[in-house]
Amino acid sequence: MWFVFALLSAIFAALTSILAKIGIEGVNSNLATAIRTVVVVFMSWGMVFLTHAQSGLPGISRKSWLFLILSGLATGASWLCYYRALQIGEASKVVPIDKLSVVITLVMAFVFLHEEFTAKSLVGSVLIGIGTLIMVL
Repeated sequence: MWFVFALLSAIFAALTSILAKIGIEGVNSNLATAIRTVVVVFMSWGMVFLTHAQSGLPGISRKSWLFLILSGLATGASWLCYYRALQIGEASKVVPIDKLSVVITLVMAFVFLHEEFTAKSLVGSVLIGIGTLIMVL
């Protein structure tokens, strides 16, 4: 089931890029990011209440709070940079560079989470890097 959700995530991410590129025309990139964020906040909390997950709030540890907040800050910084890049660049060049996050995540997962970095991971990372360069140049 994780594969289905991952694939849907990729499809929605692609839609996000195209819709954002169209919607950001003539709009300050920071304002556009704020509008998008408000929509995400309402949608996320809507899902929390729809699934009755709000009962789990008191059980969240301090560590989880800290890392969720840090993750939120990283997401915000990513979105602000992404929307600015989309506003001044071509989506067909911005998106592949943004997807280098896959390679960066693999390296960080190895360093910080001690996840396995296999020969397959290395080859895939190199291919993603080469593919990004080819698409951007």
